[in-house]
Amino acid sequence: MPKLKTNKATKKRFKITATKKVLASKTKRRHLLGDRNASKKRRFRKKWVLEPTDRKAIIQSLPYGV
Repeated sequence: MPKLKTNKATKKRFKITATKKVLASKTKRRHLLGDRNASKKRRFRKKWVLEPTDRKAIIQSLPYGV
């Protein structure tokens, strides 16, 4: 059976934990940060867990759990 291809864009954006949860970075951290207060910017630093409905598609595009 041939090797499965990993989607490289997905690999860069998501991480799969040992319990098969999918972690992603929060958005709105690249530019125009002067408009946002410090507490909001602090909250954007943390990773967040994707919903189970989105999890299936991410795991399929990362067949080796990269």
